[in-house]
Amino acid sequence: MQLIFDAHLDLSMNAMEWNRDLRKSVHQIRETEKSMRDKPDRGKGTVAFPEMRKGNIGLVVATQIARYVKKGNNLPGWSSPEQAWAQTQAQLAWYKAMEEEGEMVQVINLSSLYNQMKKWMGNEESGKKPIGYILSLEGADSIINLNYLEKSYEQGLRALGPAHYGPGTYAHGTDASGGLGTKGLELLDEMENLNIILDTTHLCEESFWEALSHFKGPVWASHCNVRSLVDHNRQLSDDQIKALLERDAVIGVAMDAWMMKPGWIRGKSNPDAMEVNLEVLVDHLDHICQIAGNAFSVGIGSDLDGAFGKEQCPYDLDTIADMQKLPDLLMSRGYTEGDIENIMHKNFIRFLKEAWED
Repeated sequence: MQLIFDAHLDLSMNAMEWNRDLRKSVHQIRETEKSMRDKPDRGKGTVAFPEMRKGNIGLVVATQIARYVKKGNNLPGWSSPEQAWAQTQAQLAWYKAMEEEGEMVQVINLSSLYNQMKKWMGNEESGKKPIGYILSLEGADSIINLNYLEKSYEQGLRALGPAHYGPGTYAHGTDASGGLGTKGLELLDEMENLNIILDTTHLCEESFWEALSHFKGPVWASHCNVRSLVDHNRQLSDDQIKALLERDAVIGVAMDAWMMKPGWIRGKSNPDAMEVNLEVLVDHLDHICQIAGNAFSVGIGSDLDGAFGKEQCPYDLDTIADMQKLPDLLMSRGYTEGDIENIMHKNFIRFLKEAWED
């Protein structure tokens, strides 16, 4: 069974805002939620620790996320950066509690990366293996000032996406437009000083190109699909893919159905009728590999349970453990065993080795 590195999971958001105890199985959580109606994905979640272990998902990029929304912005979020910061700290406290319980372990450097790989790639079958997580911040609006970025680094933050949806303090994200401005450039400079990975996911066109031009540190796109297959500004254009390849970035493909198949209408479409399955994900992955000419620059950034569940993910995926279906699908497309290992975990691990090299 392949070791899987998943470059984007909103674990703490599910724990703290969806009130899911991820130590329980997916099916236990679904049963708990079957009468809830506050969110469209209630009773349809796909991610929990038992299924992650069943699927051999031993390394993940796990997020903190809390949006600050200014007056006039109708997106959900917090009314001040200070409140947003406090929310990220609650999320961090949950990760730390899971570490205390032996469920997770933070990966912050080469030593902890190698230790985690040894645990998951050895032949040890006894005991509960902790899931290794690299801490990432999705949207930088909770960074009150650059002193808070330094605090976050000390807490283990190793990757950061400056924007999420809409306009932000440091950059503009999905469905917005605009460049970085002085604050955004200063944020990138400090990220570079601290060797924090720039995640270009969600950056609008102007912010994407400005960030890539200004920032000289390590860059990845943790959970993005292909614009030429699904035409939306949330996706990566071929020119953006080529620019990321020039920076030795790794791109994680995502399993959110609206990003996989054109014509998806949120809240109305369903995966069966739209024929959204894991083969469609391989189409996006293969497109990136065809541009690159190899399988060294793509991985998995599933985004599963990123505010959606089975109603908006591939119909042949019941839980996150079903990502183990991908190797056979890739092999049927002509990918070699070495290619598949690269895609499932080695590309992101190699990226971290190079980013964190002393």
